[in-house]
Amino acid sequence: MMQRKTARLAAVGIIVLGAVAGIFDAPMYADRVLARIGVGESGFRFERLFAGFPYRLGLDIQGGTHLVYHADVSVLAESDKAGSMEALRDVIERRVNLFGVAEPLVEVERSGGDWRLVAELAGVRDVGAAIRLIGETPYLEFREERSVAERDAIMAAQKQGERMLEDPNFVPTELTGRFITRADVDFDQTTFQPLVNLKLTGEGATLFAELTKQNIGKQIAIYLDGVAISAPVVREEITGGSAQISGNFTPQSARELAGRLNAGALPVPIKLIAQQSIEASLGRESLARSLYAGAIGFLAVVVFMLLWYRLPGLIAVAALVVYAGIVLAIFKLIPVTLTLAGIAGFVLSVGMAVDANILIFERMKEELARGLALEDAIREGFRRAWTSIRDSNVSSLLTAGILYWLGTSMVQGFALTLGVGILVSMFSAISVTRTLLVAISTPALARMRGLFLSGFSKWEVGRRNYE
Repeated sequence: MMQRKTARLAAVGIIVLGAVAGIFDAPMYADRVLARIGVGESGFRFERLFAGFPYRLGLDIQGGTHLVYHADVSVLAESDKAGSMEALRDVIERRVNLFGVAEPLVEVERSGGDWRLVAELAGVRDVGAAIRLIGETPYLEFREERSVAERDAIMAAQKQGERMLEDPNFVPTELTGRFITRADVDFDQTTFQPLVNLKLTGEGATLFAELTKQNIGKQIAIYLDGVAISAPVVREEITGGSAQISGNFTPQSARELAGRLNAGALPVPIKLIAQQSIEASLGRESLARSLYAGAIGFLAVVVFMLLWYRLPGLIAVAALVVYAGIVLAIFKLIPVTLTLAGIAGFVLSVGMAVDANILIFERMKEELARGLALEDAIREGFRRAWTSIRDSNVSSLLTAGILYWLGTSMVQGFALTLGVGILVSMFSAISVTRTLLVAISTPALARMRGLFLSGFSKWEVGRRNYE
């Protein structure tokens, strides 16, 4: 058990930490205090100091557009699907960032064999513009000639109304837009027609060299969004990681294509299957209601702790305030995207932090009833309650981890805030509450048992001793 002097120094440090965290969490309120005492007239502002650390608000609070796309991975091998979808996510995220969308959330979801891409664009309320941001990104692929026998078989089947979706002339290859690093507009030195030069990645260069080597004397078609735009004949193996797209381009169309390819060519085709626009006013109303409900719940916890546990309850409330300040500061620093579900996870973690204090205080009451001195009762209360606190929090952390791993974006937000809250609550209950209790435990205070046991609690302890 730490010495009382050391505990008091640590308690001062905890109070300072809580105050700094509170200022960091809500600098505008600290500025109001400075203004009232006249310090704010000097021009110093906490809000300006911490302007680089705002809360990151989710789509359901800030408003914006929610889009869901179905990805067609039917032509890919099973081992390539996850990598291609991750490349797709990177491309879409890069594209929306180029258009200045603040804090976009782009993620991949899988259900069985169905792959989807979910894009949440906070602040973008024009659904049409949001769809154009993503939908205009081209799907580029290189296809090689089919054999004559295979081509004839497909064409015969199509005359019978079968295999209508298959291209009879060309078959897709592994080389797609995901292997492009740069696209530039150039002009043919003979015809002066616009064309687009492509620079491939290292892996793309290897694939292109192998593809041209196997198709010397044959055509390799370049398809953009399922339409053939060029089908040059390969004269020799092409190495060096460069390719060229030629076709009936105008200078403007060549520049547009190069720009879209630089923004990112899709590694797999996608189709919009769901869209939703969320108004900021609705999000603000939901946030206000959530905060109001959280405040009522917090006040109810404060009243209960003060009435039932008296002085330890007051210490628990102080520890809870420090806990809330630290957690909100962590949310800013990581940063955590705060959705309504995430706020619910934080409120739930507050309840779990109080639960740990209740376990400790109940153990303390039992030790005091046995006649132990106050410091001994505090030590035994924490020691005996630790295993229960540890087991309950570990199981909750495992649950939060599973939810984050398998859940969708909203569920992940809930799981993340809950997990962070649980970790900090263990520190709050074990370290902060104990330090504050030891810091105030004087011999004179120890004789005032009424500060630690409410009337009903003393009756309950007496009943237990009688039994």
